[in-house]
Amino acid sequence: MDMMTLWHLTAWEFAALAFAALLVGFSKTAVSGANTVSLALFAAVLPARASTGVLLPLLIAGDVLAVLTYRRHAHWPTLWRLFPAVAAGVVVGTLFLMRADDEAVRTSIGAILLLMAAVTVWRRRAADRAARAAAGTEGEPGERSGPSGPEQVTSRAGRIKARSYGVLGGFTTMVANAGGPVMSLYLLSAGFRKLGFLGTSAFFFLIVNTSKVPFSVGLGLIDAESLLLDAALVLFVLPGALLGRWAVSRINQRLFEHLVIAATVVGGVQLLVR
Repeated sequence: MDMMTLWHLTAWEFAALAFAALLVGFSKTAVSGANTVSLALFAAVLPARASTGVLLPLLIAGDVLAVLTYRRHAHWPTLWRLFPAVAAGVVVGTLFLMRADDEAVRTSIGAILLLMAAVTVWRRRAADRAARAAAGTEGEPGERSGPSGPEQVTSRAGRIKARSYGVLGGFTTMVANAGGPVMSLYLLSAGFRKLGFLGTSAFFFLIVNTSKVPFSVGLGLIDAESLLLDAALVLFVLPGALLGRWAVSRINQRLFEHLVIAATVVGGVQLLVR
């Protein structure tokens, strides 16, 4: 990271990064979609490549808080099924970062944000159609599994779906720290209830993000200067996580997702035309 970037942040730029750090904590304990807003803010304030290195330690701090909050609700069979494909995606993302310049990374982040926004809209509409089709039956969309947890996917199609989501999630999380929407879509399609969703995703991203650290250090994305900025911003992750824990059972999910999608689209377009 360029030292000039760290020491010449304006008050408004630091405030934007602080707000993004707060959203990191909130996304880890409440709504993962808020993470895309953090990504857009970091990439808008900092150089695109450097932004991924600064954001990663903050994500790990949020992951630790999420694991402490929801550790009893993780579904490990799902995690073991995803990890090999995710590892392949991380390697592909690392190779891309080795060859991509700052402009290419910024464009990729913008395109990924717009793609994830489109995926989120598609997911909501599909869930609404399923809800209308299942009107009169017990349970809610995304919470159809029984007490034993999410449905076990053992078919060929299920394995292909898990591998596809895993590779895409690994690539997007390595290139842009944007694997959250991909994994959210997969976990919801697997029938996770809210706490199971949060617990499984918490362990998933703690393990995946921690495994990305050596790659990021090797690529020069994490260094002493970026960690110094992280030390100032991590103070905002904890209140965000506490706010998310309080809000998870109270938040109006539909309104918040509308706001997240709108902010994601604006951030993605801004990165593409910057």
